[in-house]
Amino acid sequence: MAALTRRLNPQFTSLLKRSLSTNTSTVSEFDSQRSDSLTDDPKGSRSFQWVFLGCPGVGKGTYASRLSTLLGVPHIATGDLVRDELSSSGPLSRQLDEIVNQGKLVSDEIIFNLLSKRLEAGVSRGESGFILDGFPRTIRQAEILDEVTEIDLVVNLKLREDVLIKKCLGRRVCSECGKGFNVASIDIKAENGLPEMIMPPILPPQHCASKLVTRADDTEPVVKERLRVYKEKSQPVEDYYRERGKLIEFDLPGGIPESWPKLLEILNLDDHHHKKSAAA
Repeated sequence: MAALTRRLNPQFTSLLKRSLSTNTSTVSEFDSQRSDSLTDDPKGSRSFQWVFLGCPGVGKGTYASRLSTLLGVPHIATGDLVRDELSSSGPLSRQLDEIVNQGKLVSDEIIFNLLSKRLEAGVSRGESGFILDGFPRTIRQAEILDEVTEIDLVVNLKLREDVLIKKCLGRRVCSECGKGFNVASIDIKAENGLPEMIMPPILPPQHCASKLVTRADDTEPVVKERLRVYKEKSQPVEDYYRERGKLIEFDLPGGIPESWPKLLEILNLDDHHHKKSAAA
């Protein structure tokens, strides 16, 4: 915890407190409070302390990573921290292996231990701000985080459950370069009030195709258990930030080409590189 406090105390941030709405009718009020210079120069001189919430497999890592690059702040995924520890010979690896393979949530103590180590390393590199992905996952974690820093925005990504399961079962990782892909081709018609959902696969380049592996915890029983545990333990965190006026909810309309521009729009951000690529 000492490293966590050092990383997140006020001298590392110059953040603007904002009051955010949970519905689209007042998103424009949020937009109008943000500086126009944010659109012109997203990195600018600001520091961002954001959190991404959402069910396992919803795409938190994908969108948090893109925003990390756009805003010039580190993307810190607790899932990656856990997997890095699992692949090491560290003292926690055996304990984590059992927890993850059973689809259980990693304890607060272990998460804070890993996060503290990561932030301490960031201090030595002069990092400013962060986008947290997969943390906090419990009310207790959110309360502890509030004691040491000011989270100024929480983005809650949402996706229908049948699509989430298909996405999780389609995830693959290149055993050589570590990049993630998804072989699932999702084409689900609108029914029972749920929207149509089309998400093409994210296929690997040829040099990765023969090296794809499935994560040990991406089996249907484990995925369903993770979703059950999330609803029970983590969804109250959404209410925690909603009550504090910091939560924005974003229903993913489809794959990255459809969702990324709309996410930028509600955040009042501009990705000039994305626009140039789309126009090319």
